[in-house]
Amino acid sequence: METHEQAEEPETTRWTTATVFPDMWTDPDDDPRETDTPVTDERGMLLDYLRYYRLTLEMKCAGLDAEQLARRSAPPSGMSLLGLVRHLADGERHLRRVLAGEDVPPLYRTDEDRDGDWNGAVADPAVVDDAWRRWHTEMAATDRYLDGVTDLASWNTGVSDLGPEGGDLQVRDGLLGHVVEYARHCGHADLLRERVDGRVGQ
Repeated sequence: METHEQAEEPETTRWTTATVFPDMWTDPDDDPRETDTPVTDERGMLLDYLRYYRLTLEMKCAGLDAEQLARRSAPPSGMSLLGLVRHLADGERHLRRVLAGEDVPPLYRTDEDRDGDWNGAVADPAVVDDAWRRWHTEMAATDRYLDGVTDLASWNTGVSDLGPEGGDLQVRDGLLGHVVEYARHCGHADLLRERVDGRVGQ
């Protein structure tokens, strides 16, 4: 009977640029996520967390080429860092579709390929450039929408597909869910990046 031994994957050396705290991504003085601006209210806190996690995703992708960004580095998952960027660009549109009722269909997901954001994340510099451009464009559009929201207790004007019954929700709930989605995927990005080149850090 023929047997096949699973090939061992080469070990990746763990590393960080931090010199103060060795489990951090970079030193506190060099970390753009950290600011001295006090947050004193609910709106400011939610928006600050959103800013923080958006920056975290961008930092986790820094310094990688197209092949590394597209690499499915934590099999059997089909996730990649490039897929995360594409997925979260669509997430920005989803938020505005639900909360603001904007007519913004998904960028990558289709009826034929419901995982198009992940499946289309291929090692092509043009695909990478497009993903970054779309993500930044969608974030800016979301920020413009949120700038115009004066009451977090106001209700969504789009059709909600959130929750088991797709019930309506307040803007605060939609925004908090958006922050949670980023935080969840930044955890994925931690593992994906470490598997790509060994870089670690919060």
